[in-house]
Amino acid sequence: MANPLKQLAGETAIYGFSSILARILNFLFVPIYTRTLTQMQYGVVTEFMAYIAILQVVLVLGLETGCFRYANKEGEDPRKVYSGALLTVFGLNLAFLACMVAFSGPLSAVMGYVGYKRLIIYVAAILFCDSVTAILFAKLRQEHKAVKFAVLKTVKILTETGANLVLFFVWPAQPDFTYPIFAILVSCVLCLVLFVPDVVRLKLVWDGALVKRMLVYSLPLMVAALPGVANDFLDRVLFRFFDTSSAQWQATLGVYQAAVKLAVIMNLFIQMFRYAAEPFFFQRARDKGSKELYAVVMEYFTAFCGLVLLGVVGYIDVISLFLGRDFRVGIGVVPVMLLSYMLLGMLFNVSMWYKLSGKTNMAIWITLAGLLVTLVVNVAFMPRFSYWASAFGHLASYLVMFVLSAYLGSKYYPIPYKWGRIGLLFLLMGVTYAGLHFCSLCAGDALPVKLAVNTALIGMYGVVSWVLLRSRPVPTA
Repeated sequence: MANPLKQLAGETAIYGFSSILARILNFLFVPIYTRTLTQMQYGVVTEFMAYIAILQVVLVLGLETGCFRYANKEGEDPRKVYSGALLTVFGLNLAFLACMVAFSGPLSAVMGYVGYKRLIIYVAAILFCDSVTAILFAKLRQEHKAVKFAVLKTVKILTETGANLVLFFVWPAQPDFTYPIFAILVSCVLCLVLFVPDVVRLKLVWDGALVKRMLVYSLPLMVAALPGVANDFLDRVLFRFFDTSSAQWQATLGVYQAAVKLAVIMNLFIQMFRYAAEPFFFQRARDKGSKELYAVVMEYFTAFCGLVLLGVVGYIDVISLFLGRDFRVGIGVVPVMLLSYMLLGMLFNVSMWYKLSGKTNMAIWITLAGLLVTLVVNVAFMPRFSYWASAFGHLASYLVMFVLSAYLGSKYYPIPYKWGRIGLLFLLMGVTYAGLHFCSLCAGDALPVKLAVNTALIGMYGVVSWVLLRSRPVPTA
């Protein structure tokens, strides 16, 4: 392929279909959740979703990326690579599920949810199914079976949607915070069942020495993956302990989560990009001019993220109507979260150096720095500023990790990023953002005028950034 960016963009689009569908349907359920559940009930759902997100990173052990590394390594058998990863993750998660079932009663009581021990079991079962299928989805990505990947993800998403609709609109009982979690469990079980033929065809074999090497490589990546997830969800856990200025911390958490949902488009693009980019970076590592290609990818990524950020901010008056009236008080944090997620995506790009060079132990130090910032900001400021501390905690943590990773990468695996060009993109984005804010002040309640001017400003950003990007040629293989 003459232009490798076309391959990356094509696979990003296919992987992105299921991600787009999931985020859209999830977003469309926000009006239902914020109009059917109370602020407190939605806060409980948010708390348990945080546990799922953080624990899943731990329970997969970083073996998704480990599989990419060793399946592409000369002399290694991909069948043994994926078999070892699958059996390891299966055993660990089976043990975790058994423990959660055994202690679900005492654990739910300690957490203040007496009578809801089934919720603990739901979460453990979701983690079991998702962790096992994570390895199988990684295998599809490695084999460039993007269409099959998207189909299975789509079936999973539609199943969750159907279960939600049945529970909220057909089931005779009063909706509560267990419904969204149970709907996820139904979809995860079905997805695992659909993968059974793939597991049978794989004909599992165990190579203990290979698994040991994979774990040595992957475990630091598991730790390195925690900042992104922890900085997305650890603050939700901390609300229980530090949101002392609120009458009910679950209610404040529900308002915050609803506002964060409006930044979902940025997170969506990052997820799409990551699915396609990680195997792409590994497979291009030996190509001539690969580092120059990675640098160009960063510029395109930054420019597009800027477009997403400005688009959400420019149409926030319309987008915010998706939330129930009681939940709209938190939309002020949306621009902060959009910029935070943008930095998270840029961090993914600059962190490829330690994955490609094998220096994954360096990720631990970057991770610890980010987690420290998250903890300090939330613990110090959440009692006074509530969810504003959480939003700026995201921003500060991602910025610190980005700077550290970029600096260390320049020393150990130099990639010729053009920071001046990236800075120009940020300057252009900042000027456009200022224009949007000025327009909002001047237009007042004249929404049609505001939207028209905002559309013109965002379009100008798109044209100028495209001209800037096209001024630098794309390296070819």
